[in-house]
Amino acid sequence: MAVQRSIVGIDSAQALQAALTGAQYIADERLSTAGYLSLALGKPLLLEGAPGVGKTEAAKAIGAVLGRRVVRLQCFEGIDASAALYEWNYPRQMLAIRQAGDEYINIYADEFLLERPMLEALRHPSDCVLLIDEIDRADQEFEAFLLEFLSDFSISIPETGTVRAIAPPVVLLTSNRTRDLHEALRRRCVYHWIDYPEPELEAEIVMARASSVARATADAVVAAVGRLRQEPLVKPPGVAETVEWSEAVTLLHGQGDPWPDAFRKAIGVALKDHDDLNFVAPRLDDLLQGAAA
Repeated sequence: MAVQRSIVGIDSAQALQAALTGAQYIADERLSTAGYLSLALGKPLLLEGAPGVGKTEAAKAIGAVLGRRVVRLQCFEGIDASAALYEWNYPRQMLAIRQAGDEYINIYADEFLLERPMLEALRHPSDCVLLIDEIDRADQEFEAFLLEFLSDFSISIPETGTVRAIAPPVVLLTSNRTRDLHEALRRRCVYHWIDYPEPELEAEIVMARASSVARATADAVVAAVGRLRQEPLVKPPGVAETVEWSEAVTLLHGQGDPWPDAFRKAIGVALKDHDDLNFVAPRLDDLLQGAAA
C-alpha cells in the first residue's frame, strides 16, 4: 500500500486548490486532485496539453504553494545526461592542478561539480520542485534515461559514487504532445490533461492576474479568444495571451481608443505569428464581434 507523503497544509485536493488560488493560479477540481495525489503518493505529475494552457505555470504555482524553488530542466532535441544531471568544471579542475603543483588534489571534489537540475533535485529534495518541461521535445533515448531516474531517484557518478535522494523529490513533467510518450513513463506518473479553460474560469484567471482589468473587459476578451481558437491557426492564443490582451486593450482604452479600436490595435498581443495575422485580417471585425465593454 502506498504511504501518504506529508505535505504541510496540503491534506486534500480542496486544500491544494485553495492554496493555488492564493498563488494566483486558478485550478479546477480535476487538476487540483491530480496535483494532490501526486504530492501525497510521492509520484511525478505529468501534465499534457496544448501550448499556452498553463502547464508550466502550474508547476511554478505548486512550487510557490510548497515554498520551494522550481528547478527547471528545459528539454530539447538531443538533450543528454550532462545537460540534465551534472558536468565537471574542467577549466577549474585544470587551474587547480596547476596551482597545486606537486601536491595531491582531489579534482572530483564537490567544488568542481556543476549541478544540473536532476542532480540538484536529488541532493535537495525538500527545497525544490523539479520541472521537466516539454519532455516530448527530447528523444526516446533521453526518455529511457529519465525512466530509470524516476524508478529509484538515484544516479551514479563514476568518479564519486551513487547519489540517492533521501526522500522522493516533487517532480512535474509537461508535454505538448508533439509525440507520444512511452507507456512505461506514463505508468510512473499521475496524469492530467490540461485543456483550454472554460470561459468563466478563464475570465477568473484574467481577473486574478490583471487587477486593472474590468470583468466586462475580461469576458469580452475571453469570448474573442475563444473564437480565435476555433480558427486553424499556427499558434492559437494561450491563457497568457488572454491575460496580456486584456491588459493591452484596457491600457489603450484608457488612453482614448474606443473599445473596438483597442482590440484591433492590440491584436499582436494575442496572435504572434505573421501567417495567423494575415489569415484573420479579412474577418477580424467578425471575430471581434461584441468586443466592447
